[in-house]
Amino acid sequence: MFLLNRHPDHRHPLTEEDAATLGLAGADEAERFLAARDNHAETPLHALPALAAELGIGALHVKDEGKRLGLGSFKALGGAYAVMHLVLEQAGRQLGRAVAVEDLHKPEVKAMAGQMTFACATDGNHGRSVAQGASLVGARSVIFVHSGVSNERVAAIARFGAEMVRVAGDYDQSVREAARVAAERGWTVVSDTSWPGYERIPGLVMQGYTVIVREALKRLPEPPTHVFLQAGVGGFAAAVGGHLAIMLGEDRPKAIVVEPARAACVYETAKAGRPVTIAHSKPTVMAMLECYEPSLVAWRVLSRIGDAFMTVDEEDAVAVMNRLARPAGNDPAIVSGESGGAGLAGLIRAAADKTMRAALGLDGNSRVLIINSEGATDPGRYAELVGMAPEEVAQARLPA
Repeated sequence: MFLLNRHPDHRHPLTEEDAATLGLAGADEAERFLAARDNHAETPLHALPALAAELGIGALHVKDEGKRLGLGSFKALGGAYAVMHLVLEQAGRQLGRAVAVEDLHKPEVKAMAGQMTFACATDGNHGRSVAQGASLVGARSVIFVHSGVSNERVAAIARFGAEMVRVAGDYDQSVREAARVAAERGWTVVSDTSWPGYERIPGLVMQGYTVIVREALKRLPEPPTHVFLQAGVGGFAAAVGGHLAIMLGEDRPKAIVVEPARAACVYETAKAGRPVTIAHSKPTVMAMLECYEPSLVAWRVLSRIGDAFMTVDEEDAVAVMNRLARPAGNDPAIVSGESGGAGLAGLIRAAADKTMRAALGLDGNSRVLIINSEGATDPGRYAELVGMAPEEVAQARLPA
């Protein structure tokens, strides 16, 4: 499915609130917080000229978030950042003075953090970030996971000391349960999706993701003309696309939002012109993108800066995992999880379709940016789908 953005807000400026969240000052703050992390390292930006030539475009770059802060996903930038931000705000209120990120390890701040509990629902990656953030500041975390989250992903979250709660049903049901229990017990919900009356904290999560854009623009030889962004509830796509729009203005790239066909809540929202909740379908292999209700903040941004919305199928996602593991020419091998390469799957599908290609202006001059949003966050599942362990892909290249 493919749809150009016909919303009346398309190409209008972001709201004042969203521009502040995703703008330069917010990105500066996210970078400052990131620099305070012990294991901070810029993630690589890879050029894939062989695949670009095959797709008939001028350049293709992949920003690889698979090793971000040791968590294997871009989500490491969001949940932990929000937790640290909220602890500092609480400490500032109690101490009656401004508290900087460098003060997080001071005894008086640690003591306050120890009285706080952070909760969230997750498909795996966001919960890991929230749990890690809570562990870093000495707070407690309670992470709600639905029945489709693998035991391996649950264990990866629990190792940060999080209390794990299984919820029957899907991601959206786990979001509601986390919000309900947190309200009863006075916990702070750090969600990557938003709903009426709950927008600021998801905005902080999105603000953390702007670091990806800052790093990419520093390394790209020229700004991109197109960016294909995978979406679950839409926060990642909105954050990256929104910050690109602020940074580049009229020269911003066309932003194409890509979702699994089995869980395309942002696509259906774009089609309806308003946020809609879609019916549950079969589970998708792109588990981190399996969401049935969009974030309200994300849609507010995407209605303005999303130029097109499209879906990809299960086999598209698996094919991309394998293609990145076994590249052509001198392209580097990249470990991409089930959801990580969905944006690239969208590009490949669009490049092969004359109608989509023309609608998006994809040609030999196009410079496309893709974000590999996760590595092998479930190594067993990765090996099953690719036929190689992630460490084998990272250490060796095979013929195409």
